[in-house]
Amino acid sequence: MILIAGGGVGGLTLALMLHHRGIPCTVLEAATEIRELGVGINTLPHGIAELAELGLLPALDAVAIRTRELRYLNHLGQTLWSEPRGLHAGHATPQFSIHRGRLHGLLWRAAAERLPPGALRTGEHLLGFEQGAEGVTAHFTSGPLRGTALVGADGIHSALRALLHPDDGGIRWQGIQMWRGALDWPAFESGDVMLIAGDLKAKLVFYPIAPGSTPAHRLTNWVIYARTATGEATPPRREDWSRPGRLKDVLPLARRLKLPFLDVEAMIRASPMRLEYPMCDRDPLPWWTQGRVTLLGDAAHPMYPVGSNGASQAILDARCLADLLAAHPIPAALAAYEADRLPKTAALVASNRRGGPERVVDVVCERAPRGFTRIEDVIPMEDLAAIARGYAQTAGFAVAR
Repeated sequence: MILIAGGGVGGLTLALMLHHRGIPCTVLEAATEIRELGVGINTLPHGIAELAELGLLPALDAVAIRTRELRYLNHLGQTLWSEPRGLHAGHATPQFSIHRGRLHGLLWRAAAERLPPGALRTGEHLLGFEQGAEGVTAHFTSGPLRGTALVGADGIHSALRALLHPDDGGIRWQGIQMWRGALDWPAFESGDVMLIAGDLKAKLVFYPIAPGSTPAHRLTNWVIYARTATGEATPPRREDWSRPGRLKDVLPLARRLKLPFLDVEAMIRASPMRLEYPMCDRDPLPWWTQGRVTLLGDAAHPMYPVGSNGASQAILDARCLADLLAAHPIPAALAAYEADRLPKTAALVASNRRGGPERVVDVVCERAPRGFTRIEDVIPMEDLAAIARGYAQTAGFAVAR
């Protein structure tokens, strides 16, 4: 029995994959109630390919948008770089833009339908563990539970990570704050385009995440982010994450964006809720695995939400770990999983701190802060391609050309 602490995207994907391979598991989620919380995320084709293998593509299509194109713009709405995504880029599976809560709910329902009764438990905080040659005893809110391995998939504030690495440096914040929301909004172009626009002071991320109230509308996710403090600042307290954002803080940033096709200020004012988050990560760990215990997803490698990679990398973790557990003794499987996934995800954490593919916006705005007539006069297209496609290579979803 594999014990999975955490019933988020990574933990549930692992549970579904283990079940598919005939490996018993139990998911122990700290929340007492499963609610479809959050706003939009993107899931990349290599992650979606793993969910498609689990038969979840029809369910995803029912609640999400297949992303056709990603476009980078400056603060005046001039296109810097655009590229097809998902099937349109030559992948065998789509890229989906989706409400995070709906993805989580979809995975929870699939696990509830497929796993045996009692395999999904809520209100279970991980308190500690002991392990020996034959198994692990994990202590949860309801008492001890014996398993053959323990996987911590319990997020950026992971209890298991803290137990394994009590001297970990903690949450890292370079002073970037995000304001986020989602609302029913007129579809932009064909209703399946993702935009990242801005300058060196503020950036907007804008994309549809579900069908809207009419065929001409989409449930649309927006994010505005900007540096509001120095890199030496203390991260906001945990209770200040996901708090309601104030219009007076975000509107000056919105007004920097002079996009001819989108009234950013009107969209933010019309949003039923505006949430404020710090953009945080953690330093890569020297190791994840101790015998029969390991970490997965944000518990192992929380990263800045640029490049659309957080959920996708957790899904890839789950596939790698499930395959190895099906083929090898548990300690060897966990060690091989760490050897494969730790260096790959550490490289992404570092790349995302530097801006990931969104550095395209910074590079052009440094050279042409007032706009341009021809982008080729500002920067060679091959330099922009090196940033965007180089990141895809690092993240593992590049298409062979």
